[in-house]
Amino acid sequence: MSLRHHEIAETGHRVLNPITEEKLALLGGICRLRKGQQLLDLACGKGEMLATWAERYGTGGVGVDLSEVFLGAARERAAELGVADRVTFVRGDAGAYQALPRAFDVVSCLGATWIGGGLAGTIDLLRPAMRPGGLMLIGEPYWTEPAPPEAYAALGADEDDFTSLVGTLDRFEAAGMELVEMVLADGDSWDRYAAEQWFAISDWLRAAPADHPDAADMRTFLDQHRRAHLGYNRRYVGWGAFVLRAA
Repeated sequence: MSLRHHEIAETGHRVLNPITEEKLALLGGICRLRKGQQLLDLACGKGEMLATWAERYGTGGVGVDLSEVFLGAARERAAELGVADRVTFVRGDAGAYQALPRAFDVVSCLGATWIGGGLAGTIDLLRPAMRPGGLMLIGEPYWTEPAPPEAYAALGADEDDFTSLVGTLDRFEAAGMELVEMVLADGDSWDRYAAEQWFAISDWLRAAPADHPDAADMRTFLDQHRRAHLGYNRRYVGWGAFVLRAA
């Protein structure tokens, strides 16, 4: 699915991951944030994490994303919360962003480890920007149990794209990181993330001309996404925001 299709599907979302606003707030508390700390969020989406944490904790930071639609929403949200002077949103390829070395207390990539070609590569992207003693936040799916071959096909994933929860721990440790905390999505978190996309796409399709160049792809995605989520995603796929520091 193209970036434009994601922009349509996630029109109504503030958080572009299967984590609720309440769990995002919990994650901020877990990180023990303090006034003046700086955060870097690669593939930041609509910037909800940076903006709400800046309001609550007095932090600042930089978010990077490829979508000007998402970044426009992020800037509006920062202005709404009165933190636009402390958070900056940059349009660009998050996988190529050159952050200042050791400039950030918290570095993150939630739900977009494709920017580094996978989990290990994304850790390598983030590590140089993290101050000594800082934290790294990674959002990553995991398999809750072995899935049948048809599940991988429906979900558009290979079996080794992700691993089990304890296998994810193994991957963190192999990358030289210590897992110190985590906030996991549950079935309701997944449903809210997925089902809100269905409504957004349905609304868009009803408003768009029948011959719109995106219409056929969006109809196909809507049908396939609903069936994949209900048939396989809810059972076989978990998602977590994992809190790491250098081992």
